Amino acid sequence: MSDDNILYECRLRGKYRLQGLRTTNPVAVGDLVYFKIETGKETAVIEQIEDRTNVIVRKSTNLSKAAHIIASNLDQALLVATIDQPRTSTGFIDRFLATAEAYHLHSTLVFNKIDLYTPAQMEELNKLKHIYSTIGYAVLEVSAETGQNLDELKALMKDKVSLFSGHSGVGKSALVNAIDSGLNVRIGDISAVHHKGKHTTTYAEMHPLSFGGWIIDTPGIKEFGLYDLEKETLAQRFPEMRNRMSACRFANCTHRSEPGCAIKQAVVDGQIADFRYKNYLNMMADAVSD
Repeated sequence: MSDDNILYECRLRGKYRLQGLRTTNPVAVGDLVYFKIETGKETAVIEQIEDRTNVIVRKSTNLSKAAHIIASNLDQALLVATIDQPRTSTGFIDRFLATAEAYHLHSTLVFNKIDLYTPAQMEELNKLKHIYSTIGYAVLEVSAETGQNLDELKALMKDKVSLFSGHSGVGKSALVNAIDSGLNVRIGDISAVHHKGKHTTTYAEMHPLSFGGWIIDTPGIKEFGLYDLEKETLAQRFPEMRNRMSACRFANCTHRSEPGCAIKQAVVDGQIADFRYKNYLNMMADAVSD
């Protein structure tokens, strides 16, 4: 979109494909670009991509050594999750949060469909909310169906560039429409067989919000593969571990089998959630295997 709010279909000059970038998409949603309208056509050519203030990436599903840039130049990431139908695992949540931490991107957890939760599911949600809030993450409980707490979500998004991400079926598109009905994003449903969402958004799209700001709606992510993961710095991506690392006996502690580990002791003492530590170990295993 140009400065005068006109949309142009653009193509990328070949040279950008030849720069050796290990990404599947050299141009990402959120990029600021300079383009030139082609003579006699209604299309344009991208001639320059501005430096990005930040990005959020994941491992490419097709090329193991390449990254897929989900979006760039973001103010915040909103991870939409659900307790059931479909269930968002803490493993998925923690991989997303760790990636956002790596790129210095503030994240908020948005649990949708709370109007459908049973008492047992609400109890589970309250436990997760307590753990993540204690760590320092904001957690919102919303319902696209009833409108519960959507004003709070809109206030959080006002005048910001916000990434919406999560599994298919968690209600991202329904939330977008509930927040700003003028966008009219297509909504899918849940598979009755697998209790998982069906893809409706097939590529990331950026939409202006009528109350100020922008939203980047992304396709449902089945798995969040970590890219360029370094086992030496992974614990720094967990705020509750980062705050305790200096108390470990060894400066190069990986918090797995070393004696005198403050992180392992904090897990034993209940100061670090057991599931968060297990998710950390799973990520470490991925880093070693890569």
